[in-house]
Amino acid sequence: MEDQKMHFRHVMFHCFKKGSTPKNTAKEICDVYGDRSVTVQTVRNWFRRFRAGNFNLKDEDRSGRPSTTDTDLIKAYLDENPRSSVREIADALNIPRTTIHEHLTKLGYVNRYEVWVPHQLTESNLLNRISTCDLLIQRNKREPFLKKLITGDESWILYDNTARKRSWSSRDKCPSTVARPGLHPKKVLLSIWWDWKGILYYELLPEGQTINSEKYCTQLEKLKEAIITKRPEVVNRRGVVFHHDNARPHVSLAVRTKLLEFDWDVLPHPPYSPDLAPSDYYLFLSLKNFLRNRKFKSVNEVKNGLEEYFKNKPREFWKNGIMRLPERWQKVVEEKGSYII
Repeated sequence: MEDQKMHFRHVMFHCFKKGSTPKNTAKEICDVYGDRSVTVQTVRNWFRRFRAGNFNLKDEDRSGRPSTTDTDLIKAYLDENPRSSVREIADALNIPRTTIHEHLTKLGYVNRYEVWVPHQLTESNLLNRISTCDLLIQRNKREPFLKKLITGDESWILYDNTARKRSWSSRDKCPSTVARPGLHPKKVLLSIWWDWKGILYYELLPEGQTINSEKYCTQLEKLKEAIITKRPEVVNRRGVVFHHDNARPHVSLAVRTKLLEFDWDVLPHPPYSPDLAPSDYYLFLSLKNFLRNRKFKSVNEVKNGLEEYFKNKPREFWKNGIMRLPERWQKVVEEKGSYII
């Protein structure tokens, strides 16, 4: 490997003397030795040394404290190429990999997977998120409404929630095994509504069923009855502020008509924004963690598991899920509409 790198440097020096460009030199080497033999950036770095009168083709000694010049080079390179591996950075900048590791540690850089987001937001989506969040912030300042807010959503609950775990074993032993869930796991749909005090109403749909506008209207009727029973002060004095996302059944004509009939104050919700729906980013995330590695044989067992989860959640849990909404709205405005990670 070292002999090949030295050979490439001799070729680069030869091309430099001929007056060739770094791009053409890199192409010439890659045409002969393979596509990834050398990068244009590596050739540029060597040409820069040659132009400075340094024709030594060996790596310079790098004892003692790493230079700040290397740090600046690495940082600048990563700003333009954040997906690069340590090997690619080392090849591009002609800096040993051990030095790259040392600098990255001191800079506080970590290499991690990119986070999946629900949607590639367009400029229109970003502006919609900003304007909606700003509207909600200003409204809540004028007339705080979070204690009147009722929010809800749907989520699939799996019968088998087995998850892989790490386990220690000797090198000469095979790792433990766990069966992979099927491509079409058995599951049931949970519909749930809650406020800052706790659960108002939920139901598990019969196996294989999902939500349509007719079913959603029926659920809203039952929710209304639950609010009258459990939160009469909201109905009698202040009125319901209702929040749900803009999934297709939620925004159908029949559902909109039903909500007008109830005279509920429906909050706006920007498209593709689960990070602004408390059920999505807060309740369901906690629920999935609770269900991890649990197995159910029937809908009744699922319901018993949910009841256990709801019973063990303190009131502070529900309060935090609602009362921290203004922080998220503000975050979206500050981040110019981007997702909250």
